[in-house]
Amino acid sequence: AMKSTLCFVVLCSVLTAYYIYIPLPHTISEPWKLLMLDATFRGVQHLGNLAHSLGLSHHIKVLNFAVTYFGMLSPTSSEGVRVTDTVFDGVQVRVFEATGGSDSELKRSVVYIHGGGWSLGSARMQSYDYLCRKMAEDLNAVVVSVDYRLAPEVHFPEQYNDAYLATKQFLLPEVLAKYSADPSRVAVSGDSAGGNLAAAVSQQLALDSSVTNKPKLQSLIYPVLQALDFNTPSYQQNRDVPILYRSLMIRFWLEYLNGDPSFIHSLLVNNHTSLDLSKVASSCEKVNWTSLLPSALKKNYKPVVQATGTPKVIQEIPAFLDVRAAPLIADEDVLKLLPQTYVLTCEHDVLRDDGIMYAMRLEQAGIHVTHDHYEDGFHGCMIFGLWPTYFSVGIRTMHNYIKWLDQNL
Repeated sequence: AMKSTLCFVVLCSVLTAYYIYIPLPHTISEPWKLLMLDATFRGVQHLGNLAHSLGLSHHIKVLNFAVTYFGMLSPTSSEGVRVTDTVFDGVQVRVFEATGGSDSELKRSVVYIHGGGWSLGSARMQSYDYLCRKMAEDLNAVVVSVDYRLAPEVHFPEQYNDAYLATKQFLLPEVLAKYSADPSRVAVSGDSAGGNLAAAVSQQLALDSSVTNKPKLQSLIYPVLQALDFNTPSYQQNRDVPILYRSLMIRFWLEYLNGDPSFIHSLLVNNHTSLDLSKVASSCEKVNWTSLLPSALKKNYKPVVQATGTPKVIQEIPAFLDVRAAPLIADEDVLKLLPQTYVLTCEHDVLRDDGIMYAMRLEQAGIHVTHDHYEDGFHGCMIFGLWPTYFSVGIRTMHNYIKWLDQNL
């Protein structure tokens, strides 16, 4: 009996180790901690896929339940920050108001849009509550955290619409005055899918003549900005690096744009942007990494370009070519109108090149860009600054991001 028990324990240990362990780059921050985090995340994904296949629940709903269930916070004020939940033009937001300074002093402000693949997360999550609370306190600012609706309940362009409507409402003179916010010192910011929404919102605000108070800054944290090339060097290099695998990013895109999941393989090999599809040519040139990335990042990677492809993908999902979904493909005339920009990227992230290409295009358009790159960073690291998911790179990225805002806003 003891031998059988020992064999069983050893077998379970081996299987657990096999499930948890994934070869990681030696330069990545705290690899074993990341492996444990990723194993938990993948386990929930597998449970979600099982529930989906059994018809019990949508896999995204299961994943979002696991991500948010234990971390949702009520709007709790502290000595230095007043926190309230309210609605801006029909959109739920959480407002963090620093209570320091004189009553007559106008404060800086940040509209923050959380990440999560347009499908996960909330402004009420502990990680985002902590980030926005810290920004409000450190900057003596007003921070508006947008709780936009998520897939699968809604799809593009509803997430974008929510982010835009809430931001535009905050920029109204009477709303800024209500929160004692300085109209000339507003930033729009977000991480990952929130960075996508922040970039799209910034572009539309620049074009919207009805908006009299324009943002002074945009700050984008490892943003996802295009869905035309899933074989950039960073997608190739980091396709199997936690926590955002290439296949998972494609699934998020298809969920956001309400596309058929069967298109995953076509997207993996860039069949949706093949040479025979003339309507995508001009957009593809704006994500041409061979001309937008420095040689150090190109390495020996080769472009993946198909001679003939799958026209059905673009026909059924035209939003791939919509700048509200893919801000990287905006025309230079639009980019020229944008405010000073901060872009944070991580080496071990499939989205690294999206951010770097956008920074390059903005600089070519004459916009002042600060680009912070973290050689030991991975996707999502900035929100992992609290126990038990504490990463040193998360603390550094958050500190430097807030420091940049403090120096420029």
